[in-house]
Amino acid sequence: MLKTHSWKLVSVVLLALVATACSGAGTSDDTIRVFAAASLTDAFAELEVAFEAANPGIDVELNLGGSSSLREQIRAGAPADVFASANIEIADSLVDEALITSGISIFATNSLSIAVPAGNPGAVTSAADLERSDLAVGLCAATVPCGELALEELAALGVEADIDTNEPDVRALLTKVELGELDVGVVYETDVLAADGGVEAIPLGNSSPLLTSYPIAALAEAPNSQGAQDFVSFVLSNEASAVLASFGFGEAA
Repeated sequence: MLKTHSWKLVSVVLLALVATACSGAGTSDDTIRVFAAASLTDAFAELEVAFEAANPGIDVELNLGGSSSLREQIRAGAPADVFASANIEIADSLVDEALITSGISIFATNSLSIAVPAGNPGAVTSAADLERSDLAVGLCAATVPCGELALEELAALGVEADIDTNEPDVRALLTKVELGELDVGVVYETDVLAADGGVEAIPLGNSSPLLTSYPIAALAEAPNSQGAQDFVSFVLSNEASAVLASFGFGEAA
């Protein structure tokens, strides 16, 4: 009797292990891990809801941050299905390393704006004010797209900003401006809209503002390759373009 019970116990354990393994495989197929630039936070949150509504049982997981930081996570082997960057060069570097093999597609554009706290306590009127030593001035770090573009834009205007902080991504910078920890920062126009009155916009004053283009791609080692392709196709759809436009993003150049 003891021997019979032992075999029954082994059978139950084996069945449980098989069920667990099957469950784990299903999780991969049901989850799409999207690594996206911080400036896409609000727009992609809405796209996530729309995609999941159209695909019951699918869970889109957003990992948001500076594009260069996300690239390093991907290089280090983080499980990711889709990469949406705020800079073409960053995505191209993953193509060069064969971490993206299906090519990249541009889905939106963006430009920069000066942002000040509500009420503009620093009395900022133009980009030249970023040179003032009496103001707390913030930019994104030069290693992320919003920082690189801001330095290029300011150089074109002949402005050498007196920078007090370089933030890891544009949302971190926007938060400090909203809280009044900074008198002025340079963020994307879409971030000013996202602040919903928490900051005020001051035009940079460049008659030909620089644009950044947003590429998206499925990753070569995507755990959910089909889900990755489906999400990329959705972001490139007319429905997604309308959502992106509602958050202030420009059409793909």
